[in-house]
Amino acid sequence: MPASSNYRDALADPAIDAVLIASPTPLHAEMVEAAAASGKHIFCEKPLSLDPARADQAIAAVRKAQVKLQVGFHRRFDPDFRFIKDRIDDGSLGEVRFFRATCRDMTPPSLEYLRACGGIFADVTLHDFDVARWLVGEVEEVYAAGAALSDSQIAEVAGDVDNAIVALRFASGALGLIDNSRDSGYGYEASLEVMGSRSTLRIGPAAQRVTGVESLAAGARAWDIGTDFVARFADGYVGAVAAFVAAVASDSEPSPTGRDAVAAFALALAARESMETHRAVRLAAVTGTTVEA
Repeated sequence: MPASSNYRDALADPAIDAVLIASPTPLHAEMVEAAAASGKHIFCEKPLSLDPARADQAIAAVRKAQVKLQVGFHRRFDPDFRFIKDRIDDGSLGEVRFFRATCRDMTPPSLEYLRACGGIFADVTLHDFDVARWLVGEVEEVYAAGAALSDSQIAEVAGDVDNAIVALRFASGALGLIDNSRDSGYGYEASLEVMGSRSTLRIGPAAQRVTGVESLAAGARAWDIGTDFVARFADGYVGAVAAFVAAVASDSEPSPTGRDAVAAFALALAARESMETHRAVRLAAVTGTTVEA
C-alpha cells in the first residue's frame, strides 16, 4: 500500500495481515483494539498501556478477535540473552540463586518524553523485569529506591528519577538486583549476571562493544562501546519481528504475550509504590497480575 499518516488506512487494507505498533505509549491500547477489530495480527512495543485496566481491555479485544499479539521485549531474542536462557533450561546452570541486571543510557531523553513515558520503572526497568521473569520466574516482592541526580527538573517537571535500584525476591527463593541510570555519561550498557548452583553466566562489557578491536596504549586498554540501545540490540529487534512473522505464518502462539507485558508492568507499579513509600511491596497486593492472554 502507499504511505499514509493515518494508521487506519493500513487497518482497512485487506492485503495486510499483520501490523507493527511502535507509536507513543498512550496510543498503544487504542491501536491494539482497532487492529484486533480489523482482524490484523499485532506486534506492539511495550508497554501495552500505562493503565492496567486499559491493558486488560486491549488483551480482551485481541482474544475476542482471535488474532495474535506479541509484545516487543527484544532482549528475549538477543543471542547473548538467549544463550543464558538455554543454559538455564538445559540445567547446566543449576538452580538459579541470584539475578543481577544493569541498564544504563548515555544521556537522558527530553523532559517532554519523560512526562509521557510512565516513569523509569515503566520505561527502562520494564525490560529488566521481563528478563527476570523469563529467566528466573515470578517475582513475589520488590523494594525500590531512586533519585534524580543529573537534572533536578526530572523530579520537578516530570515527577520521576533518573537513577534507580530494585531488589527482587522471586517465588523460587532466588534474589535479584536491578540498577538503572538514564545518564551514565560513558555510553549504553545492558549487562546481566545469573548465578546458579552449578555455574554463573555474565553478559558484561564485551557485549557492549561496537567493535571487537581493543586499543592498548600508555598502560591502558580500551575499546569503543555503543551509545544507544538500537545498536546494542539490533539482532534482538530483528529476531523479535522475525519470530512474530513466523508465528503468524505458522499459526502458532507468539511470545512474549500480552500477559507478559501486564506482569512486567505490575512489577513497575510495585517498584514505584516501593520507592514512594520506602517499603517492600508484595506482588499479591498489586492489581493486574492475573490477566490471561
